[in-house]
Amino acid sequence: MSPIRVDDLHRIFKNLDKNNSGQVSVQELLHLLDKIGIHTTLEELEKFVGRTSLDYIDFLFFYEAMVKARMAEEEEGHDQSCDNNENDLLKAFKVFDLNGDGHISCDELQSVLSRLGLWDKRSGKDCKDMIRVYDENSDGVLDFEEFKNMMSVPAPISDPEI
Repeated sequence: MSPIRVDDLHRIFKNLDKNNSGQVSVQELLHLLDKIGIHTTLEELEKFVGRTSLDYIDFLFFYEAMVKARMAEEEEGHDQSCDNNENDLLKAFKVFDLNGDGHISCDELQSVLSRLGLWDKRSGKDCKDMIRVYDENSDGVLDFEEFKNMMSVPAPISDPEI
């Protein structure tokens, strides 16, 4: 939900206030929300609003609360998306970690890439250079954090034949 200018909010309030009482009923608000695709029940809306009608100031507070709630939902969705991405990376890591020791060795990387048709064993090269680029602690293998970095950062070009 993108923010709406105060002038537009005032115009919306005036259009909702059909009888010019300076109040908008929860039923009128419910009708507006339904029109814009936010579906809720009258009971839920009354509970959220805490009264049966709103004056203009209450209407502004209601709008602000709706925007914050929507932003929190979007952020939560983003967090879940990040969690899903991390789970996907963990599954991929486990595919490469053939012996399950929590590290990807040069032999494991080369074996999986070969099975996928992404490595030519006849080239005489090994995966040490690929691992070395992302091996932050210089232990010769990739742990999960190093693997995540490798999967999220474009590799520097060191040898066009690899």
